[in-house]
Amino acid sequence: MNSALYLDQAHHFPREFAWGVATSAFQIEGAAQADGKGPSIWDTFCKVPGAIADASDGTVACEHYQRWESDLDIVANLGVNAYRFSVSWPRVRPGGAGAWNAQGLDFYERLVDGLLARGVAPYLTLNHWDLPQELQDQGGWANRDTVHRFVEYALGVHDRLGDRVASIATHNEPWVMAMLGHEIGNFAPGVKNRAIAAQVAHHLLLSHGLAVQALRAEGCKADLGIVLNLSPTQPATNAPEDQARTVLEDGRLVRWYMDPLFKGSYPADVMNHLGEDAPTVEAGDMAAIQTPIDFLGVNYYTRTVISAAGPWDVKQGGLELSDMGWEIYPEGLTQLLMRLHQDYSLPPMYVTENGGAFKDELHNGRVHDLARVKYIKEHIGAVAEAMRQGVKMGGYMVWSLLDNFEWASGYEKRFGIVHVDYASQQRTLKDSALWYRNFLQRQKAASLAAVSTGD
Repeated sequence: MNSALYLDQAHHFPREFAWGVATSAFQIEGAAQADGKGPSIWDTFCKVPGAIADASDGTVACEHYQRWESDLDIVANLGVNAYRFSVSWPRVRPGGAGAWNAQGLDFYERLVDGLLARGVAPYLTLNHWDLPQELQDQGGWANRDTVHRFVEYALGVHDRLGDRVASIATHNEPWVMAMLGHEIGNFAPGVKNRAIAAQVAHHLLLSHGLAVQALRAEGCKADLGIVLNLSPTQPATNAPEDQARTVLEDGRLVRWYMDPLFKGSYPADVMNHLGEDAPTVEAGDMAAIQTPIDFLGVNYYTRTVISAAGPWDVKQGGLELSDMGWEIYPEGLTQLLMRLHQDYSLPPMYVTENGGAFKDELHNGRVHDLARVKYIKEHIGAVAEAMRQGVKMGGYMVWSLLDNFEWASGYEKRFGIVHVDYASQQRTLKDSALWYRNFLQRQKAASLAAVSTGD
């Protein structure tokens, strides 16, 4: 069934469904050296010649650190009931260990209280890639000691904010930190070593499990979970070599993270493939990683197509592409959610990021981003279709609230449903934001009508 058609004709979501928008600290906050903030690995990486497409950095970004109140007004005006954001570890504990920075903690306390005052539930992410540089100087995520520093950090943030946030995610996309940051090396910290990448992935998962255990021991009332970037992995052809390669790549992207979290072991085929590069796993590690969680966050943008002959030419798929050069493939989200539901015993899933970059232009105070409207509508429909088939979903969040610093792409790619003029910092709601607001108004009306009729 066409997902957008299903959304139009047949579905309203439950009242408790979380509708949100998402951001991350480094991409929007700016204020890179303000009020005691320390450097992160991304501050350092941005200084590497050629690392960032437009030679930019996160020093100013969207000035959210200064403009947070008006940005939260925009969030509330959209009619969402959830806002996903990340805490900057080097802003609240600049060295990654040692002294805490009261001014940094105060900022996030104001942010959380500001959301609650506007009737929006805070969904907090502890690690969205901006590891304190001081910890990186000691080996970063390749150093097992960083696992324990992360647990301390999680407890410190919980001590200030845990009584008021709806949700705490430990990590955002450990695959990206491990693979892009430590094997391919085109993201911070720019390491290119497969063995280190595998060990980093293990330490990220271990720190997740130990942090969940520690937070539960402290009586944390927020839902606890982790956010993974996942996609359906499909062969380019029916050739045996493409089929075999697809199984392995699915193992590296999906099963390498899902199996430890929900089955307590790494997939044997990937471990065999890694050989001497496989991570060191100590006694008790896997049990810690498998600590039960309250939700699983799924970030979805496109499918993955595998060719044993080399990188697959995405244009062969015949689908529309986003400005990132990614296929727009909404049915892949239904396929992914169904596969996870069938292969694992899961808590409720949330789509914690979903969105598209497009070449937006501001004309006469408007941004007519019809391609993004279509993208969001069809992917919400894909979630609805998964729910129709029995998948338990807790929410959907658009990436991103604002145009922002898009990592190695700098400011060249715009994912926001709110346009940002980086010179003036003027915010303008795009047509996608207006569509999302109207959609949420209709959902609210449908829910109220269902309550009044007893449905």
